[in-house]
Amino acid sequence: MYKEVMSKRDFYDVLGVSREADADTIKKAYRGLAMKYHPDRNPDDAQAVERMKEINEAYAVLNDGEKRRLYDTYGHAGLQGFTQEDIFRGADFGSIFEGLFGGGFGFGGGIFDEIFRGRSYGGTRRRRGADLKYGLKVTLEDVYSGKEEVINLRRTETCSTCSGKGAKKDGIRVCESCRGTGQMVSEQRRGGSVFRQISVCGRCRGKGEAILDPCEECRGKGAVDRSKDIKVHVPKGMDSGHAIRISGEGEPGSDGAAPGDLYIVLTVEDHDVFERHGDDIYVAKEIDFPLAALGGKIKDVPSLDGKVSIDIPAGTQTGSIFKVPNKGMPRLKGHGHGDEYVVVKVQTPTDLSREEKDLLKNLQKLRDKKGR
Repeated sequence: MYKEVMSKRDFYDVLGVSREADADTIKKAYRGLAMKYHPDRNPDDAQAVERMKEINEAYAVLNDGEKRRLYDTYGHAGLQGFTQEDIFRGADFGSIFEGLFGGGFGFGGGIFDEIFRGRSYGGTRRRRGADLKYGLKVTLEDVYSGKEEVINLRRTETCSTCSGKGAKKDGIRVCESCRGTGQMVSEQRRGGSVFRQISVCGRCRGKGEAILDPCEECRGKGAVDRSKDIKVHVPKGMDSGHAIRISGEGEPGSDGAAPGDLYIVLTVEDHDVFERHGDDIYVAKEIDFPLAALGGKIKDVPSLDGKVSIDIPAGTQTGSIFKVPNKGMPRLKGHGHGDEYVVVKVQTPTDLSREEKDLLKNLQKLRDKKGR
């Protein structure tokens, strides 16, 4: 049920271009693939829509300078937290095919809507449901060990009483204005030419049907507001800004189209002890002056899975950093863990006994003699 947003094919491979390809090359490659794989040309191919979605997304990212920079630097992880609206914002698909097909074949300005929001061939477009975004706060321990979280989400759902139709059984009739086509056609003659204009039926709004007896549950809307508990799996190693996609848990689509997706966007709360930098964590540790001067071992250094010990060499200074391998965060993409770094602060005692003061005075005298 859960699918992370980064588990996708390489966008350059999708378009069949090199990583050095310029904008014109990318546009040309996209145009060729869209003409070849568009669902209107492949009506018997069940995978055509999904393939076209992949091609569209690859083009939307690689044709945008900033998104391409993020992708080239971090791969798919650089786009985590982007919604579909973010990915496709600014992408002008229609201009690529403008004038090439005379408004036919499903291109000519509507390719994005048709592929990503669905279309019914009775004259009206079925629109895919909107994606939803939900912010979730988690602790550093949660993303270290992984966590199952249950969230309560209030959203619009398809009415179960009428299955989204908005009408009671047998409560729908064919629209009298358009006779079920969803379109209105008008013709004008000018000289020897006939100009035909096709528009969406204003009475049924392109559906081809009119509700005669509305559903009592949703009052003809086809959808109702409800709360739902949704189980979320937070993978190990995630960080603030990372998003978890739960397919099909967004808003319902219109006229039976696919629902949108739910994106859980994480915020990892600051920790009282540890500071995170990527897969590594840092912790401050105070040590006594004698231990810093003489060296030794400390056994109570905190880590995210218990105490660890480190060796302190003689003459350690404040600010010295010691590495504890594999005690950092789990790597989100790959095996193993990052490292833990212990930053040492030499503590100056403030509650010395008389005997301790005498010892330090003697030490000072010895140091003074050594310095002469």
